[in-house]
Amino acid sequence: MSTTSDRRSLAAVGLPEQRARAPRPDLPRERRTRLDRRLSEAMSLVFVVDTLVLLAVSVLAWTQRGLLDGRLGDVPQDPARWLPAIGPWIVALWLITLLLAGGYHPRSLGAGFEEFRAIVVGSVIAFGMFGVTGFLVRSEMSRGYPVLLFAVGTPALLAMRYGDRKVLHWLRGRGRMVNRVVAVGTASAVAELVAVLERETWTGYRVVATCAPGDDVPRLAVELGADSVLVAGGSWSSAAELRRLGWAIEGLDLDLLVVPSLTDIAGPRVHMANVAGLPLVHVREPRIGEAGGTVKRFFDVLVASLLVVVLSPVLLGISLAIRLTDGGPVLYRQRRVGIGQNGFDMLKFRSMVIDAEGLVDGLASETDFLFKVRRDPRVTRVGRVLRRLSLDELPQLVNVVRGEMSLVGPRPPLPSEVASYSSDVRRRLLVRPGMTGLWQVSGRSDLSWEESVRIDLYYVDNWSLVGDAVIMLKTVRAVLVGRGAY
Repeated sequence: MSTTSDRRSLAAVGLPEQRARAPRPDLPRERRTRLDRRLSEAMSLVFVVDTLVLLAVSVLAWTQRGLLDGRLGDVPQDPARWLPAIGPWIVALWLITLLLAGGYHPRSLGAGFEEFRAIVVGSVIAFGMFGVTGFLVRSEMSRGYPVLLFAVGTPALLAMRYGDRKVLHWLRGRGRMVNRVVAVGTASAVAELVAVLERETWTGYRVVATCAPGDDVPRLAVELGADSVLVAGGSWSSAAELRRLGWAIEGLDLDLLVVPSLTDIAGPRVHMANVAGLPLVHVREPRIGEAGGTVKRFFDVLVASLLVVVLSPVLLGISLAIRLTDGGPVLYRQRRVGIGQNGFDMLKFRSMVIDAEGLVDGLASETDFLFKVRRDPRVTRVGRVLRRLSLDELPQLVNVVRGEMSLVGPRPPLPSEVASYSSDVRRRLLVRPGMTGLWQVSGRSDLSWEESVRIDLYYVDNWSLVGDAVIMLKTVRAVLVGRGAY
């Protein structure tokens, strides 16, 4: 049973903490499928949209099949005779393989890569089945049609699913399509859960109440109309007590979610195994070595060099605009700290007036570690445009080629910041700082110091090359939107 201090601490989380009640044997075993029904309806709509997309792509592939038939040396039968018979069947087969691959599982909607993986796997299987069937029956139909169908249809499905996800996240941010949960655990564990779920509203988990272990959780969940019971890791002294909680909510149509005592760990580092009835979570060591390794360095040099060549007209144009503004220097050098706590001069296009450093004291009271000021009077007219579009950071491509920075990485800190780092925060310096990073696509200058540190440490521990590519794509969107840039 929870103690009085536990309940007082839980109440401090900011959500209603319910008092313990004696369990009663007459707790109604009602079926509550509100969340499942909403998710199923949403996925049914996704299925309809996918069907329409595939039918439209099928018509497109039919009309444009000649682009490939001639190159492949095909002289296909009259499509007016075979397409009406075969086209709908191909679409139906494709949808069935997507269904069997898990592409329409309601609980995979809106989170993780599972639904995208299912689309790719299902599409490959469908294409393979169609190709093998055509080979076995020695079909003389157009080969351009199926190639175009799958080559265009698969990216179209992925794009539509991405759009569906964004709509779902928008709805969840406004309180719709959410999973109402009762969080159970000790005060500190529940507080951490609530902080994460309130920060990441797109996940769709809304904590409606908190309670301590030993309370009448099933009754509380039923009375509040919750969809799930969320148990914080380490909140029960034995596995038997957690098992009893699972038995208590049996038949109430409540999901039991158990959060291990692990946060900010990416999925690829976690592997679940069941050994003698014990669910074991195997966590791979942090990927710091790979984040500063040869593969990432090769990628940085290759891409940065190509960007310098491609953007050279833009670089020259910006240089000319800055020089014509006040005749001052084009580049601004600022001392930053990089990998291994080695200092370097980070390059930027100058966006402020020439004597900007002398005006710092009057603005210092408005800032903290992340020294940026909204409507900074020192910024020139050209500089304001450069900052809004992040064009002032393009010279850092030279830093990347020289090995001082990376295309993607933690935010490059000032020496004054590093002097006050704790041992945990110093982990940011184990990899090269980046021109962009998770901090860039998560809010840029609108982030607090604590949130910036958390995001950088997450990147350092969970690096992947695919993740870098995703961050770079998201950076383009963040720059165009101009969120958090000033």
